[in-house]
Parts: sequence; C-alpha cells; structure tokens
Amino acid sequence: MEEKKAESNVYKEILSWVKAIALALAVALVIRFFLFEPMTIPSGSMLDTLQIGDRIYVNKFIYKLTPIKRGDIVVFWYPDNPSVRYVKRAVGLGGDVVEIKKGRLYVNGVVQNEPYLKEPMRPEDFGPYKVPADHYFMMGDNRNDSLDSRYWNNKYVDKSAVIGKPVFIYFPLNRIGVIKTAAP
Repeated sequence: MEEKKAESNVYKEILSWVKAIALALAVALVIRFFLFEPMTIPSGSMLDTLQIGDRIYVNKFIYKLTPIKRGDIVVFWYPDNPSVRYVKRAVGLGGDVVEIKKGRLYVNGVVQNEPYLKEPMRPEDFGPYKVPADHYFMMGDNRNDSLDSRYWNNKYVDKSAVIGKPVFIYFPLNRIGVIKTAAP
C-alpha cells in the first residue's frame, strides 16, 4: 500500500513539473510572438544610436495602440525583400513631403533638427518624395552609410510591414538600458 502511495506521489510530482514547464513555455511563446521579440543589430546604419551587435527587445504591440511618430526608431520588413528585417528612423509619415537639400533633411519644407545623427550628411540632394497614406519614409542615423528609403526600389514602408519599436538593449552589458527612439 505504501509503495503505491509513493508511486502515486512521484507521478503527481512529475505531472506538476510537466504542467509548470508547459505553462512557462506557453507564456514565453506568447511573449515572444506577440509582445517582445529579441533582435540583434546587424549593421552600422543606426550608429551611434544602435551599435553593431547590440541585442535589443522589440515591443511588437506598441504601434497597435499608438501611431508611429516622426523620429521613432522602427523595426520593419524591408520593402524590397520582405523576408529581411530592418531598423531605421521614421523621418516621414503619410502625407509628408520629404526632401534632402545639400545634406539637410526637410519635411514639409521645414529643416529638421536631428541631434542623433552620427555625422552630417554628404551635401547631396534627394527628392522631394511625397509619402503615401499609411506609409513611412525611413532613414538610418548613420546617413552616409545607410541603405534606406532614399535608395530602395520601393521607397516607403507600408504600415502592415511594421514589426515594432526597439525599446531596450540587453547586451552588451555596458550598453544595457532603454533606447531613446524619438527626437527631442
């Protein structure tokens, strides 16, 4: 009798562990697929804001609750190859006219203050580009070394291609912290 009771207790203990592990796995998958996704920064197009190799968390639900603002850093599917994720700054929103004159960014005819830029842009001219509704014009912070909307065949990121907003650097340890995504 004692033997059966001991076997039953072991079985109950194993079952409770299996349930706990299954619940933890389910919660982790929900968080990963619907709330926060880890990502590694693959290139220097967002220097100095994001460094090559930074490991970040992307908030995948924020833009379902609030709109993208000019100056936000956004993770999205690259319009010319939708299997590739990109990270850039939204400099033009639907309806905006974006233009670069002598290396300065103008949105709707107003020169933009961009303190996050790695260095001044080369004195080149691009545009003007009128951003369609529900689309975004994206540029990297390292403008002289960024494959962004200026150079894409499909210049604009559709709202449906937005994955989320980078919110936190978790590695390397000396860079842990909240990512400031909007321009001051």
